[in-house]
Amino acid sequence: MAAFEPSEMIARYKERADAVKRRPLPPVAGEERQMFLKQAQSDFQDFAMIGDAEASLEDGILVLRIDLRPPDSRS
Repeated sequence: MAAFEPSEMIARYKERADAVKRRPLPPVAGEERQMFLKQAQSDFQDFAMIGDAEASLEDGILVLRIDLRPPDSRS
């Protein structure tokens, strides 16, 4: 089995975020449509956050650093 590579995992999450953006709307209307759109937004946010993370392995523990500060407040 190949060694775990955190950067490869991060790349997969970036791809998932892009896939959510390209996901076509199913032929639903009303409340079901709103539920689908809400779920797509949550999926995109989750995948994009992990896709933007800095990942490392520290003593066998996967560490994800995600900077949630607004861009103008970052050092």
